[in-house]
Amino acid sequence: MTNNIMIENTERGERTSESNIEHIVMRRVRIIRILALIISTATLAVLTTVAGLWGIGKEVWVAQVLQNDPDNIFELPWFYLGAFWHTSIVVQMLILLTLVSFIFLVREFVRFLAPFFTPAHSQ
Repeated sequence: MTNNIMIENTERGERTSESNIEHIVMRRVRIIRILALIISTATLAVLTTVAGLWGIGKEVWVAQVLQNDPDNIFELPWFYLGAFWHTSIVVQMLILLTLVSFIFLVREFVRFLAPFFTPAHSQ
């Protein structure tokens, strides 16, 4: 008798308990997928890279540093290493944070593009 009531309710277009459960489960699945996108490593890497660059821009007069760099390309690494060592610890931490998050961002980008460059296996 319960099956007949379920069928009658479905025929009238009313939601049964099964369709309510399905609706709730699908809503939770959508929420989890959205959260997975928001909390992904790539998103976190982008946010920390942007935050690190913003922090560096707030702490350092970047245009002045770039204006003071040497013309000889072979002296650039020593110049930037010296600039890194002679700056405050906050700027050093921001630079390291930005570099690490940028490396993670490149890694995620390569992992995203890798399936497009691997040959398809034929059977």
